[in-house]
Amino acid sequence: MAVAGKYALWIVGIYIAYCMVLFAVQRQVIFPRYMIEPVPQTSARTPGVETIWLPLDFGKVESWYLAPEIRADQSPVPVVIFAHGNGELIDWWPEELRAFLRLGVGVYLVEYPGYGRSGGTPSQKSITRTFVKAYETLAARPDVDGNRIVLFGRSLGGGAVCALAREKPTAALILMSTFTSVRSFAPRHLVPPFLIRDPFDNLSVVSVYGQPILIMHGRNDEVIAYRHGKTLAAAARQVKFLSYDCGHNDFPPGWFGFQDTVHAFLKTAGILTTRVVQAE
Repeated sequence: MAVAGKYALWIVGIYIAYCMVLFAVQRQVIFPRYMIEPVPQTSARTPGVETIWLPLDFGKVESWYLAPEIRADQSPVPVVIFAHGNGELIDWWPEELRAFLRLGVGVYLVEYPGYGRSGGTPSQKSITRTFVKAYETLAARPDVDGNRIVLFGRSLGGGAVCALAREKPTAALILMSTFTSVRSFAPRHLVPPFLIRDPFDNLSVVSVYGQPILIMHGRNDEVIAYRHGKTLAAAARQVKFLSYDCGHNDFPPGWFGFQDTVHAFLKTAGILTTRVVQAE
């Protein structure tokens, strides 16, 4: 065999081995649970948090419900189901999302399998099953308006809520710093897209979603490029797209302005009522 042929076989062999390694470790990259500091094995006693354990066949997954601070009356309330980024936990988010509570909107934080105190291991399949179970649990509550459930996903959380939107009817969708699909990152790592085990194809969901969508992205996002947000917005039917002068982990650059933006979106989407009173 010619020397050139031997070199070509070596290169092909090395590339196949490289692809095999990436295939084996990709879930550690997508779901870097090992990088998150350990949390107490008992749920945090955060004021106003109702802990709900979701039973699934791979274990129990933790979720937190925060009731609104204001109510129009005693009617069922709208609720935002929130999915966090891949290096975060639900423990980090109650204070940042408290603005929803002041608008008369409940917040439901759903953990990923294998994160924090939750059982199982994360994958697109296990996350989708968890969020479907969470949706069904939430929609069955008499104090929740099942026709006004809003999905809100940040970064990887965009994949979680888009997967849920494919399965269940919802009133609106909010995507913060999220991607078109995980497969779109394959060329960056010189691997064929079919090797991606958890594709989270957000673009296909957004393109057929019939309710209002708010998409927000940082122009300097160094993790999920700005073009992902623009592509998602271009494919959506009813969309408001906002760009910010920031990166990925410092998004949004100002929470007060962000809250005003979300408030206006929820009013336009018909989620908020016009009259609210302080809850007892």
